[in-house]
Amino acid sequence: MALSEDYFRSAHHLRAERVTHTLVIEDGEGHAQRVPLIVRPIEGTPYRDAISPYGFPGGVLDGLREVAKEAVDWEATGLVSIFVRDRVSGPRCFAGGTERNEVFFIDPRLPVEFREMHYRHIRRNLRLGFVSTARPVREVSREEREGFLTAYRQTMVREGASPRYFFSDAYFEELFSSPSAWLVTTRAPEGGVASSALCVSSDGMLHYYLGGTMDAHLPRSPAKNVFGTLAELCTQLGVPLHLGGGVRPGDSLEQFKRSLANASSRLHTHELICEPALYAQLAEGHASGDFFPAYRAPRH
Repeated sequence: MALSEDYFRSAHHLRAERVTHTLVIEDGEGHAQRVPLIVRPIEGTPYRDAISPYGFPGGVLDGLREVAKEAVDWEATGLVSIFVRDRVSGPRCFAGGTERNEVFFIDPRLPVEFREMHYRHIRRNLRLGFVSTARPVREVSREEREGFLTAYRQTMVREGASPRYFFSDAYFEELFSSPSAWLVTTRAPEGGVASSALCVSSDGMLHYYLGGTMDAHLPRSPAKNVFGTLAELCTQLGVPLHLGGGVRPGDSLEQFKRSLANASSRLHTHELICEPALYAQLAEGHASGDFFPAYRAPRH
């Protein structure tokens, strides 16, 4: 299996995401890379394709990285196509790659300057009695975990998120049992959870992974206290905090994360067509664009 201590290639994450296979590429000289994949049937056909688990997994690179895609016999996989989500930074699985949406960082090695409005809201909430904590998730109480789940699910409903983001209880149990996960909680003055975020440690940085705010506390913007505490945590640990990006370029979520960040980059993915003729046949009649694989895009 493509296992490592980094969260996005850990046993906890691969079990949560129900990873089914590992793509192993070797160079014949003892070097290899192992990429976790979820192999899926292509509805209405006898064929299959594969996709990386959610997040930024890339692969376990055992001396083999930045592989030229044309040097690999993809047909041998028995798949029509493979979509690989690569690391946020650092060595990549394959050379090239497609630049995707912009993502943002709080890097403690650079000056950290939130917008004045954010500082003003954070200070106001502190005066009102909001209190924030950051601890490894395995050390927090069940009540805090349940508070996180409620805040997260209320936020997904509020934002009209796709079903993909309504993770099961079993998914969260894997997350909560990971030694690489942290929970940052901001409590309201009366003691209940107001806003909460899960972040995970992977590839030399903390990643803001999932989070949300209770409906009842939205007017006070307690998420700003969560992000202030996350900035303090990454400074304490001496690692960057990866905030992610928006759902769509230029949306309000992207603008908010940009207002917190002092660095940015772009995500990279790899779109591997293993059976070109079959891929083209399956893609006929589907909407064109950058969706991959094209045959899973909506039809015209």
